[in-house]
Amino acid sequence: MRVVYEAEHVIDAHLVRHALEAAGLPAFVRGEALLGGLGELGIFGLVQVCVPEAAWPEARAVVEGLALSADPDAAPEAPPLPTSGLLA
Repeated sequence: MRVVYEAEHVIDAHLVRHALEAAGLPAFVRGEALLGGLGELGIFGLVQVCVPEAAWPEARAVVEGLALSADPDAAPEAPPLPTSGLLA
């Protein structure tokens, strides 16, 4: 098995796993049971999404196609203002 994604949160890991499974690739989340020991364990790199070695290239392409690195604090782009009608 090979790690295709290291998640910051268990929810992110399961979203990636579901995306991989929707693409027909087997995947599993490793390390989610360790989250209960956060006071004694390091908090980074615990939750990983793994795939079989043979599926890794295709899985990597699927993960890269997801918007995982988008900045959640970035302001969303405003919709264009109407040019006609009541609000123009």
